[in-house]
Amino acid sequence: MSETFHEFVVQRSPALSRTAYLLTGDHQLAEDLLQSALARTYRHWRRIRDGDPEAYVRRVMYHQQVSWWRRRRVAERLDAAPVERGGGDHADATALRLSVVAALRRLTPRQRTVVVLRFYEDLTEAQVAEALGCSLGTVKRHGHDAVRRLRDLVPDLVERTAERSGR
Repeated sequence: MSETFHEFVVQRSPALSRTAYLLTGDHQLAEDLLQSALARTYRHWRRIRDGDPEAYVRRVMYHQQVSWWRRRRVAERLDAAPVERGGGDHADATALRLSVVAALRRLTPRQRTVVVLRFYEDLTEAQVAEALGCSLGTVKRHGHDAVRRLRDLVPDLVERTAERSGR
């Protein structure tokens, strides 16, 4: 293995793993997605190492996730309710995070991917459409439906995030 590729994997895997988890909603699928993306990246490492290899890996993950949608529908395991963990000053933040994760799991894979790309990766709608290989209208529809569904599932999300940001 190339030493620079190994360094890249060691340094960027945690962030890439979080993105993969947000895309899939499942730890094992996220590991599979990231591993697949890194394997594809390694094949082209000489060409991309001097550019932006992290962007390349993320793009591979987005495309791989779309490919998985098209191949088969995977039944998702839905947790009945987020696990409540008490104690500490972080209880509210933890409860909110668990609620959001549970709500993300209840979105369709396409809706979840659009939400992750738009709000976690901070891509524009046009960039999301390009990354997923679909139309801008499709991204807007999935984004609108996802946000509406998240508001239904976690009604106090907007209020709690506004309070935390000082709005």
